[in-house]
Amino acid sequence: MSELKQRIAAQIAAGGPISVAEYMALCLFDPRHGYYTTREPFGIAGDFTTAPEISQMFGELVAVWLRTAWEAAGRPSPFILAEIGPGRGTLMKDMLRTLSKLDPGFLAQASVAMVETSPRLAEVQRKTLADAPAPVEWAQDIEALAPLPLFIVGNELFDAIPIRQFVRAAGTWRERAVALDDAGNLQFVAGAGSLDPALLPPDPADAAEGAIVELAPARSALMETIAARIASHGGVGLFIDYGYLSPGVGDTLQALRKHRYEDVLENPGLADLTTHVDFHALAQAARSHGLDARLSTQGDFLLGLGLLERAGRLGANADAAGRDKIHSEVERLAGPDSMGNLFKVLAVTPPGIAVPPFADPD
Repeated sequence: MSELKQRIAAQIAAGGPISVAEYMALCLFDPRHGYYTTREPFGIAGDFTTAPEISQMFGELVAVWLRTAWEAAGRPSPFILAEIGPGRGTLMKDMLRTLSKLDPGFLAQASVAMVETSPRLAEVQRKTLADAPAPVEWAQDIEALAPLPLFIVGNELFDAIPIRQFVRAAGTWRERAVALDDAGNLQFVAGAGSLDPALLPPDPADAAEGAIVELAPARSALMETIAARIASHGGVGLFIDYGYLSPGVGDTLQALRKHRYEDVLENPGLADLTTHVDFHALAQAARSHGLDARLSTQGDFLLGLGLLERAGRLGANADAAGRDKIHSEVERLAGPDSMGNLFKVLAVTPPGIAVPPFADPD
């Protein structure tokens, strides 16, 4: 049993069951044994691979979109170009390389910032960006950024923010919690807390016994913080994650370790814990600050920005093995049976700023 698992069990034994949100927070962010504070999760040698690690084309196309959004917003200067939750820094590295070639004047007017809470990951990012074509600064949170127009991107950010779960038990919704069974093992139980019916998704009354509803107030709060900055100072936000466009009933909590799924209670601190993102709720949080929110699948977003054309240009100078690799990357990023449909994209802009390939606000 891991040391963190022992500590969690001791905490529950002393104080009673803990919420799913508290369990996720301990597993991911405990200062001594949390997943993101102690491990290197990214890439083939880690536990999962993100889109920027799959192909340089992802970061290149995101850079093109941000440059287009800056044009649509009236080319504000100076401004902040930021990534929040930036992993190893691969996405920002590809964006800065692309932007330096696409429009050196764009970077000359930008202050580049990485919003990162983990000192360990910040050090990894500094190594990744050591030769970046623009100076890069680090900030702990959005509030630490200068009061300038903010052009911000977040990839696989919201899925790791802890959520609350509620379970259908005896005809009511009770907060799901983590407790101990008779043998001292971790188990899920229906806790004492109940749920305001106004927070439920549409038509949940006929949900089966044991059905799960997920709410993510911490995610909405972060989106509201970002939206408030954009509403006050200008800019845009682009957020990409796996999730769903309409709220519903279902348990999406999962643990990933060495690219395999495992029991979420088995190895606290040693596996990544995530849940699918409710993009409808994020869009509503942005709209509450008067912003437009446009939604797309990742596949439609990347294909609309010219993924196939970029792949063709890269493949023109590659051998057969290289072209096969590029084709595989396109399928992983945009294929309907891969990330193309599972991952969604949310663009947040001031009213009236339309940036292709998004349609009108939903």
